[in-house]
Amino acid sequence: MPLSGLDIFKLLPKTNCKDCGFPTCLAFAMQLAAGKTELEKCPHVSEQAKEALAEASQPPVLKVEIGVGDNSFKVGEETVVYRHDRTFVNQNAFAIAINDDDNSEKIDETINKINNLKYERVGQVLEINAVCLKNNSGNKENFFNVAEKIFGSCKKPIILVSENIEVLKESALKFKEKNPLIHGITTKNYEQLKQVVKDSGCPFVVRGKDFDEIAELTSNLRNDGIKNLIIDIGTRNLKGDFYNQIMLRRAAVYKKNRLFGYPTIVFPNELTSDPLKETLIASIFVAKYGSIIVLSNPRPENIFPLLVYRQNIYTDPRKPMAVEQKIYEINNPDSSSPVLITTNFSLTYFIISGEVESSKVPSWLLVMDVEGQSVLTAWAAGKFVPEMIANFVKKSGIEEKISRKELIVPGYVSQLQGELEEELGNGWKVIVGPREAGDVPKFLKAYVSSN
Repeated sequence: MPLSGLDIFKLLPKTNCKDCGFPTCLAFAMQLAAGKTELEKCPHVSEQAKEALAEASQPPVLKVEIGVGDNSFKVGEETVVYRHDRTFVNQNAFAIAINDDDNSEKIDETINKINNLKYERVGQVLEINAVCLKNNSGNKENFFNVAEKIFGSCKKPIILVSENIEVLKESALKFKEKNPLIHGITTKNYEQLKQVVKDSGCPFVVRGKDFDEIAELTSNLRNDGIKNLIIDIGTRNLKGDFYNQIMLRRAAVYKKNRLFGYPTIVFPNELTSDPLKETLIASIFVAKYGSIIVLSNPRPENIFPLLVYRQNIYTDPRKPMAVEQKIYEINNPDSSSPVLITTNFSLTYFIISGEVESSKVPSWLLVMDVEGQSVLTAWAAGKFVPEMIANFVKKSGIEEKISRKELIVPGYVSQLQGELEEELGNGWKVIVGPREAGDVPKFLKAYVSSN
C-alpha cells in the first residue's frame, strides 16, 4: 500500500531547509504522498530513504515508453484527474490500425499517409504517433511479414496485437530491440507469457473485461516485478469504456490503488464503422483518459481536429504558450517597412505573423513579453500598457532599423494611442490597426500605398 504523508515525513531529513521548494519537510511529504511532486526535489534524502520511498514517489499513473529513438513516445506519469488541478503530463498517442490481411497496396498507402501526415501549429509539430498491427489473419508468417514491412518503411513505434500465444511470444523476442507494445496478456495466457515479458523487456497490454480481471493480472505481474504495462479494459462499447477510463483514473489518483495505476489503450476504431463518429468518440477519450487511442484511418479531415484538440488539452494551464520576445522580420523588411506590435502569446503571434506573411508586405513585427498572455488579457492585467510598451520599443533596437517612426497597435487596444505616443515621444506616431487578424493583409496594403 502507498505510504501516507506522515510515513514519508518520518523518512525525510526534517531540516525544513526549503531546498525542495516547500516551506517544511511535512508539506513536502504531503505533496509527495499525493503524487504532486517528485522525491528528487529533496537533495538531502538518504539512499536508504530513497529505497523505502521508491513506491510512494512514483506518480499515481506509471510511465510507459514505447518505441526507440526520436520517434518513441511516453504515456502515463499522470498525477491528477482534472487538468486544472495541475496539468496533464504525457499527451495521448494516436495509432492507426492496419490488419495483416489487408492487401499490399492498402498497407503501403496507409503507411505513406502516416509518414506524411504532419502539421505545424503554434510552434509544435502535430503527427500520428504509432501503427497498430492486428493479426487478423491468424497466420504467424503473414503477421511477421507485414510487421517487418512496417518497421522497414515507417519509423513510428508499433503496437502488435494477436490472440495467438506463440505469435505474442515470438513478437516480443523477435522485435524487442524496437520496443513495441505487445497486446496482450489475459487471465487465460498469463502463465505462458509472464516469462517472455521478463525476458523481452517490452511493454505489454493487460486485457480484461472488468476491474476484477485487471486487478488480478496487474497484481500477479507486480508480484513478478513487472510494471511496464498498459491497461485495456471493457467490452468495446462507448458507455462502458468511457466509465472504465474515468474509474481507472480516479482509483489511481484518489484511492492510490497501484493495481489500476497504469496508462490505458482504447479502440474507437472497433466501436463504430463511421469515420466521423469514430473521430467524435476518440475526442472523448482524449480528455477522459485514453493514453493510446487507436483509429481506423489517417484521413486528414478525421485526424487534424483530434491533433489540435489534444494540443489544447495537454497545454499546461499554468504555463501559457509563449514565443521569444524580439523583433521578427517578415517578408524581408527594409527601413521603410511598417512596424507592428503584439504580445508573445503563441497563438496570437502565429496568427498575426501568418496574416502579415500572406499580405506579402515586408514588415517588422515587435513581439513583447507579457508572460504569454493575449493582447486583451495582458492589457487588463497591466502588462500591455503605454509605459511598458514604450520601454520595450525603445530597448528593442527597432529605431535603428527604420526611417519612419510609426507603430501599428492592435485595434482592440485603440485607447492606448494617445498616451502611448506621449510615452514614446521623439517623433513617434501610433497607428491603430484592425481589430481582427483577418483584416491585417488589407490594412497593410492600404497603409503601404498611402505612404
